Amino acid sequence: MFGYIMPDKSELKVKEYEMFKAFYCGICKSIAKRIGNLPRITLSYDSTFLALILASLSSDNLKIVRKRCMLHPIKERFVVIDNQIIDYAADMNIILTYHNLKDDEIDNKNIISKAGTLSLYPYYKKLRKKYERKCIIIENRLKELMDLEKSGCTSLDAIADPFSKIMEEIFTYGPLCEDKKNDEILRWIGYNIGKWIYILDAYDDMEKDAKEKKFNPIIAKYGDKAYSEEVKERIHFILVYSLDQVAKSYDLINGKKVRGIVENIINLGMLKKTENILGMRSCNGFESV
Repeated sequence: MFGYIMPDKSELKVKEYEMFKAFYCGICKSIAKRIGNLPRITLSYDSTFLALILASLSSDNLKIVRKRCMLHPIKERFVVIDNQIIDYAADMNIILTYHNLKDDEIDNKNIISKAGTLSLYPYYKKLRKKYERKCIIIENRLKELMDLEKSGCTSLDAIADPFSKIMEEIFTYGPLCEDKKNDEILRWIGYNIGKWIYILDAYDDMEKDAKEKKFNPIIAKYGDKAYSEEVKERIHFILVYSLDQVAKSYDLINGKKVRGIVENIINLGMLKKTENILGMRSCNGFESV
């Protein structure tokens, strides 16, 4: 999907890393079994994180088996199978990747993205029927975002809001959200993940957008000061605050089966990605803002 969410592998225990791969491979196998082989190339760690968060709230036992795959034909790998959360994460991976490619096709007139969009469209069309309400919300939020970008919006909170609400919708998994507390936790996690992704991506793209004279919300807000240390510190504060909100929300979840992996991703992996893109020294974990 977006490629920013990943664990800090060096800090994971061996059994945690094997579990992470079991979720990742499970989503890949789910796509192949239910949707098709071609869409497997869209798989990212982002959808794995989504599945791990949802699994933290689920009381269902995980069915894990050893399987081989085309990329790793010799050694069998652990795979989570026959799991509705894995299937949901696989579906959301296709839906978000399709829209991401569509957006890139429109913004950059990218031939590769156009080919990807055309290839994924038949799969997206089927998933849109399955998740019609969710897809309509996503499409409407993307239109809001496009309108804000066209208007030259200079409020980072306002312009990040539509994408934040898209991720809020993605994290809202029906069977778990029948419980009001779960619904609130997942929505707030999704919203802050969306804000983190949108603003981090905007900062990551600043130089490219400036060179191509394309709209960038950070440049629109700060102009020539966008590359200054002062602005970098402000963006860092916003991003770390969003991660802190994700961490605090996750602390409200009692599940323990994948807690170490999720906390590694939030407190280490995503923080390191933030500081790498901002060109700041990485640290181990962060304190509440």
